[in-house]
Amino acid sequence: MPAGGKPTVRSRRLGTALKQYRQAAKMDQAQAAEVIAASVAKISRMESGHVSCRVIDVRLLLGSYGVSDRAKVARLEELAKRSNRRGWWLEHAAHLRADYLEHISLEDDATYIREWQPVMFPGLLQTSAYAEAVIEASLGYIAPERAEKLIEVGKARQAKIGDGGATYTAIIWEPVIRHPLVSADAHQEQLAHVLEVGKRKNVTVQVLPFTSGLKAGVTSAFASFSFDSEPTVEAVTLDNLRGTSILEAVDDLTAYTNAFDQLRSAALTPEASARLLRGVLRSGKEDTS
Repeated sequence: MPAGGKPTVRSRRLGTALKQYRQAAKMDQAQAAEVIAASVAKISRMESGHVSCRVIDVRLLLGSYGVSDRAKVARLEELAKRSNRRGWWLEHAAHLRADYLEHISLEDDATYIREWQPVMFPGLLQTSAYAEAVIEASLGYIAPERAEKLIEVGKARQAKIGDGGATYTAIIWEPVIRHPLVSADAHQEQLAHVLEVGKRKNVTVQVLPFTSGLKAGVTSAFASFSFDSEPTVEAVTLDNLRGTSILEAVDDLTAYTNAFDQLRSAALTPEASARLLRGVLRSGKEDTS
């Protein structure tokens, strides 16, 4: 059973997929229950993510639903295996909000991660010095004893793109690049780090320029996640003052997919973005020399 009997991101994703395939097969929960010799209540709780699914049950259900695509079956079987697996981030659970843990779980499973950031450098690209400055500025909302743990967890999250485990695209608004929120030295280090990470084959960094006009104000910061070989968005996270919201409804996913596509179309190319970053970095060095 998911920890505390509550649905996890993984168990919800699996349950939602099983429900969609059952409905597409025009089977009701009673018919599905017969397939695995279970109760209707168990099927209901599996589909809501409140109970874990055995791999054999997932295999039998998908077979009865007519799902023959081996890649889809394998993906959901793997999700069933992972739904209760203890992730590295749970070692820090005492210091982290439950919604942040769910965000990390999404990152850990993702094959594609896309992020829009109009205020600061994305967490997956932040240096330790930059992260420390951001957290220090947030101490009115973050307990001091959590600050060090948040920095440690932030660095661990970056391994996902560092080892090529996901294709990552970040779009950053130009003011973030040009107007330091942190010390000049920390900002310079951050610019250099983004340029270096942006050279990786699985990472794309684009800057949305001032000339984009109102496009930067279309939406606040968000990240979207895909979990298959195709970059279809399956979850979106939104940060706010009190935590992280996770969106999974089809209409929400469509809206944020379209928003990101618009932002990406208006942004500078990766090559032009790198030139802008290098220019700002060079100017900063000249100002401090």
